[in-house]
Amino acid sequence: MVILITGITSGFGRAMAARLSADGHKVYGTHRKAQDRLPGVTYIQADVQKAEDCEAAVRQVVEAEGCIDVFINNAGMGIGGPLEFSPLEDAERQMDINWMGMVRFLHYVLPVMRRQGGGKILCFSSIGGLLGLPFQGLYSASKFAIEGYCEALRMETKALGIQVVVIEPGDFATSFTAQRKSVEDPEAYEVYKTYAKSLASIEKDETSGLKPEYLADKIAKIVTKKRPRCNYIISTFEQRLSVTLKKILPPRWFAGILGSYYKL
Repeated sequence: MVILITGITSGFGRAMAARLSADGHKVYGTHRKAQDRLPGVTYIQADVQKAEDCEAAVRQVVEAEGCIDVFINNAGMGIGGPLEFSPLEDAERQMDINWMGMVRFLHYVLPVMRRQGGGKILCFSSIGGLLGLPFQGLYSASKFAIEGYCEALRMETKALGIQVVVIEPGDFATSFTAQRKSVEDPEAYEVYKTYAKSLASIEKDETSGLKPEYLADKIAKIVTKKRPRCNYIISTFEQRLSVTLKKILPPRWFAGILGSYYKL
């Protein structure tokens, strides 16, 4: 299969590109500043914040291969901190990369899949797209947006043979933690006295989380499924349980449990 993945420089993207290429798929991946390139993977320089880059990347794959069987929207970033102290430009950047980056690529991928009679679209959300995570509100908002967009897209494109799958990872040990931009305003720590403890807890969970290769193994199976599920939570049992608890518990009870976990 011909597979296009956004954001393959590190973390999930790199692990998926390596695994899918090893499985014999023709893998193309976008990057902004790629280093230490994987053999057998075709790298395309593209910024998800630029529509012309997204269009050119899709066109390059189609001109070379004639199709895109699977599109994996993986590129993203995180901004953390109390929402009150999060600059407006950070909110715009968070949504522009995580949500609009996906929208831009799909604007050009969807006509290709429609003309070829089908395809698979895998979009990366997060458990943070199912739970509003304290001090990660901007990130959660961007992932909630992906959930809603994909839910609508799945229904719209079903008759066209296009399958839309949402991937919801939990905590993984990737470079995402080190690359997260967090609010450092001293007043934020003074006003929100639990912020420092919560941030430390978040980072500990991530750095001790599952390895990206575990997720790549799951993705390798999903892309070959004839009838994949609408969504896949890829995480520890405890994190999957938290999603179930949100569905069955009164909102106030669940908020109390989540708040306690994040040291609020």
